[in-house]
Amino acid sequence: MTKLKINNRIYDLALKGHETLLEVLRDILGLTGTKTACDEAECGACTVLINGKAILSCITLAMDVENDDITTIEGISSGDDLHPIQQAFLDKGAVQCGFCAPGFILSTKALLDENPRPDLDEIKKSLDGHLCRCGGYLKIFDAIEDAAKKLRNE
Repeated sequence: MTKLKINNRIYDLALKGHETLLEVLRDILGLTGTKTACDEAECGACTVLINGKAILSCITLAMDVENDDITTIEGISSGDDLHPIQQAFLDKGAVQCGFCAPGFILSTKALLDENPRPDLDEIKKSLDGHLCRCGGYLKIFDAIEDAAKKLRNE
């Protein structure tokens, strides 16, 4: 049995060894907020946090993250209360179709947890590898700057 800690809950899973974290999250546990898109580590839609770092779950073997702290988009809100980053994305219109939003939001959380005052270049660098098919990058950047201010209580 493999123990995975996901969103502060322990799951005992009988894994075969070849399952990616993305497959386990979506297909076994039903945590579908993490999106399947390219399956080639090219788009960022499958981003989760592992020990606070943004990681692509489509190329991460589930067995390799046993005993790590895994956070999905479902794990950052508190009940019906959205995380300030999620709220900023809504407030700034940074979720057009919404498909890429979970990956962007989790990478933003990793950035802001490490650097609460990123400049635009640091924001862009932290989102390198994320694709928004709607082209909403400017609104995403605005949302991140707004979330950073909210998290700093400004």
